Amino acid sequence: MTKILMVCLGNICRSPLAEGLLKSKLNSNFTVDSAGTANYHTGKAPDKRSIAIAKKNKIDISNLKARSFKTTDFDSFDYIYVMDKSNYNNIIALTDNPLHHQKVRLILNEAYPNKNQEVPDPYYGGNDGFTSVYNMLDIACTKIASKLTQENI
Repeated sequence: MTKILMVCLGNICRSPLAEGLLKSKLNSNFTVDSAGTANYHTGKAPDKRSIAIAKKNKIDISNLKARSFKTTDFDSFDYIYVMDKSNYNNIIALTDNPLHHQKVRLILNEAYPNKNQEVPDPYYGGNDGFTSVYNMLDIACTKIASKLTQENI
């Protein structure tokens, strides 16, 4: 079973959306989870705006609970997708193992290779920011799902 982890700062906006999106595009041969690099929201549900935009697109993320990234996640997951360069740097700093480093990727590089674009944090913005983030993640998750499905045929 292939295991994928989505990571953002607090694990209440971007990464739960990415988790829900990717889960909706993959079959049961895959496990998708999410985590945050900070522990501000541990145990809390996703932001109500993330829940709303997901629900609008027929994805239910309301039952997800925020958690912090753990160093054991490097061994537990095959792919670790981060939302921005800060998340990337925070995760990479936790290990010297080059095999772990290879697992960590900026999620938008899946849609726009080598552009190193970031998914902006919509937390302090309005609802439009969440719609924009959802659309970015939908494109990236579609590419990821296609790639992973091809690899597992």
